[in-house]
Amino acid sequence: MPAGFQQLGGERITGTLALSVFTAVLGSLEFGYNIGVINAPQQIIEQNYNATWMHRYSKPIPHGTLTSLWSLSVAIFSIGGMLSSFSVGVVSEWLGRRKAMLINNLLAFIGGGLMGMSKLCRSFEMMILGRFIIGAYCGLASGLVPMYVGEIAPTSLRGALGTLHQLAIVTGILIAQILGLESLFGTEELWPVLMGVTVLPTVLQMALLPFCPESPRFLYIVRCQEHHAKSSLRRLTGRLEVSEDLADMKEEKRRMEMERKVSILELFRSPLYRQPIIIAILLQLSQQLSGINAIFYYSTSIFQKAGVESPVYATIGAGVVNCAFTVVSLFLVERMGRRTLHMLGLGGMCLCAVVMTIALALLDSVSSMSYISMLAIFGFVAFFEVGPGPIPWFFVAELFSQGPRPAAMAVAGCSNWTANFIVGMFFPYITHLLGPYVFLVFAVLLLFFFLFTYFRVPETRGKTFDQISACFHHHTATMMDMDIDMNMGMGMSKPSTELDYLGGDDDAN
Repeated sequence: MPAGFQQLGGERITGTLALSVFTAVLGSLEFGYNIGVINAPQQIIEQNYNATWMHRYSKPIPHGTLTSLWSLSVAIFSIGGMLSSFSVGVVSEWLGRRKAMLINNLLAFIGGGLMGMSKLCRSFEMMILGRFIIGAYCGLASGLVPMYVGEIAPTSLRGALGTLHQLAIVTGILIAQILGLESLFGTEELWPVLMGVTVLPTVLQMALLPFCPESPRFLYIVRCQEHHAKSSLRRLTGRLEVSEDLADMKEEKRRMEMERKVSILELFRSPLYRQPIIIAILLQLSQQLSGINAIFYYSTSIFQKAGVESPVYATIGAGVVNCAFTVVSLFLVERMGRRTLHMLGLGGMCLCAVVMTIALALLDSVSSMSYISMLAIFGFVAFFEVGPGPIPWFFVAELFSQGPRPAAMAVAGCSNWTANFIVGMFFPYITHLLGPYVFLVFAVLLLFFFLFTYFRVPETRGKTFDQISACFHHHTATMMDMDIDMNMGMGMSKPSTELDYLGGDDDAN
């Protein structure tokens, strides 16, 4: 493998950096796979639950019991992720980023094994327990992967490489949709294989992780191992001279030593961290409460009404759009910035939600509205992957310095999983009440998140972790106040972003 190659703005990406990022996002791939794998074989798995009940009690399973068991099989995945995401900070500090990912794979092995063997053992309890354990794996992975990638990536590529986490998630969902087809593993005989395939990325990640370096920021700032941190930096950058990178970490460590140990409660109590943690939580909520899961929930029925013979293939088409626009986001995030892309995505989704509502309301009276609905679905998915899909995951890691970052990632991850669980549990009931107008609820939420991003979220593109945290440490003014101050500056050129303004102010001091 070559020592490095030029990509994304001329920044040198070494083979070690590429290998490390690829290996890490295998956890994200498995996360996405387990989100999507449960949908396609639903009826087949429910039939298996009924057969198990017949074997035990010699009578068919009651409809209410079957519905409860299936709902539990789906929702318990989010509960596992919600609980384990709170331990991301503790586990990553105790074991280190790389070793934590390595040991986390044990949960994937156990969960995948339980799900894959549940039919043979005639136990729906194994299936439900397996979903809980694989959810716990995904909860840890959803925090560990962005943290590790964010810490090993060069500043100029942090956004682009951070987007790979979301790309791997949507790729995993797409793979699960394809493998779940009846022509592949979506059959009565092979669905256990579909559930057990989740262990394959685990095996590959466990094989590759020993060849990846630990996060140099963790080694130097947390473990105080300067020699090992230098070695890790040299492998990742391909340069013998890493004093500049080390100087940044030394400054961050010096500032961190001046602060008390940051706990989850401290994030909310301290005025230094309160604003960034609120931003982190609302960014995660903007992803899960955007309505993206609702769109996929409705897509099959909309495609059926549009006359598509095999709506499952149209849904897979939406998954392809999902992946394609995540790649687009990868190349745009370092050019347009995180804040701009996030607002673009939220605004586009809000518009598509309104169009979707109008189209669904007129679907029975105007036949062409079905095709407008299809276009709105694809547009909604595309705008999601431009902004709200990938950006919240790595944005959180950028908002905090090394000290509070693990606790912040735990809070953000738990917020994401909690919102995921709420949408999964209550969306069917809201749909029953509001019908096609349910998307107006999401349009209002998207508008709120758009305004919040515009007024409160800073741009982090091209900034070091220390510069970003300094934004909240030394300036408590709102984004509105900053814009007014910049516009009123006497004899000064207007900076391109709020953080440029902050950096210039610090330099002046």
